Amino acid sequence: METYGDLVAADDVLLFVNAAITATGRREFHSDAAEQQLSLAFLHEYMLVNYRGPYAASLALDINDHNAALIVRHLLETAKDATAEQRRTEGRLIARRLALLPPQRVYRLIGELRRAKVNNRRTRAILRDWLAARPDQTLDAVKYRGGLKLALRHLHLRPAEAETGDFLFTKAAERAGKYRAPLLSAWTRAHYEQPALYELPYTVAEGFAAKHGIPREVFLRKIEPRMTAMERLRLQESARGAGASEVNTKNDLSRMPLNRLAVYALGLSAADRIARRAELTGALRTAARRTAGAQAGSWGKVAAVLDDSFSSYGSGQQRRRPLAAALACHFLLEALAGEQGYTAFWTSGRTDALLLHPLGPTPLGRRIVDALDTAPDRLLIVSDGWDNSPPGMAAEVLRVWRTRLDPDHRTSVVHLNPVFDAESFDVRRLAPTVPTAGLRDAADLTTLAEFARFAEGRTGIGELTAHLALRTEQFLDPGQAR
Repeated sequence: METYGDLVAADDVLLFVNAAITATGRREFHSDAAEQQLSLAFLHEYMLVNYRGPYAASLALDINDHNAALIVRHLLETAKDATAEQRRTEGRLIARRLALLPPQRVYRLIGELRRAKVNNRRTRAILRDWLAARPDQTLDAVKYRGGLKLALRHLHLRPAEAETGDFLFTKAAERAGKYRAPLLSAWTRAHYEQPALYELPYTVAEGFAAKHGIPREVFLRKIEPRMTAMERLRLQESARGAGASEVNTKNDLSRMPLNRLAVYALGLSAADRIARRAELTGALRTAARRTAGAQAGSWGKVAAVLDDSFSSYGSGQQRRRPLAAALACHFLLEALAGEQGYTAFWTSGRTDALLLHPLGPTPLGRRIVDALDTAPDRLLIVSDGWDNSPPGMAAEVLRVWRTRLDPDHRTSVVHLNPVFDAESFDVRRLAPTVPTAGLRDAADLTTLAEFARFAEGRTGIGELTAHLALRTEQFLDPGQAR
């Protein structure tokens, strides 16, 4: 029999997981960056001290990169507090997670460890293996020069090639002569030859273009072949505004992840969205089908209440991110729904998903009534939880529905919240009878809908620990079906 303490422990772990999925320490609509960072720092310290095992296992879940890097740093800083078995498991989890993180974030993490004077044998071994696995240290030397240089010094390592070491550590390396590696040679020549900068990655070449005073439209036109898909999407409007030829994004859109594609679409003007309706809608549906995978068409009759109220704008640092999550979920749920179909209910009452923009109050209660009236097999609510038109109506509707009208759970109801509430150290919940999970990326929707069952308050730490152990095993062995 699990005790009340077990239920509290399970609730603590779930609270942290929701925070690790949604919180980034940046300003949100209802709280500033300082509040977010203070709340998140407390949760990390609390979990590290009281639940080190689940804290490390969170690396195997769908948490965001910001919190993954924080967990890695804290585990490495406190290695002496772990048992031998914990250190072995943590080492494998850290190595696997580092391989998935963007390289610039890992280099930043190494800098933080250096400032904290964390340089034990275990840390050096993990980071040495990560550096050895980097596909092209020459590219890193050019693109992340400061980070790689600091990493090699902190870990007491030699560069993979002597030429790379000369490039990194020779003063005034631009005058050290010609290099055999094309990228190193291009970087050297770009100091005094304008054509050489177009052989460099976009982010590196941009600094040289400014140094040489190259007009923006000329630079964008010539550097386009060196851009990544994401760089092309981000700079399409910049190129058009600067008078450069329009950056071709047709093929890039078809390969874009669903959530990023939703962010991109919402960043376009209404006129552009209308003009490119077929292209954008087709790309979103293609990405949604790809994300749904084998589960496409298997969810039966689905209804969704999606929040496009004014608070879905997010903040100046994270513009329209909550709305983008809702839009991406909209297309994914459409792909997951079975033959009986899918119905969306936006809080604003609008029906044209492609032309959405943050607007008005949040009448979640009314939209939930409308959605339940369709008798769906599943109801998904994607909202920041600030039900205010009228306040509390959503909680009362869901309470009556679950306790009086559907006590047998014929309709599955799940609330997914893309926004961390710093004041409550969690994502805001709509009702105790409805499970709530944090949501950062729509691609994680199917996994989170399953994970949300732990948030109903009836699951103890035993079942949750078993789930974390399974996810850890699958994470460490990617060959297993997830």
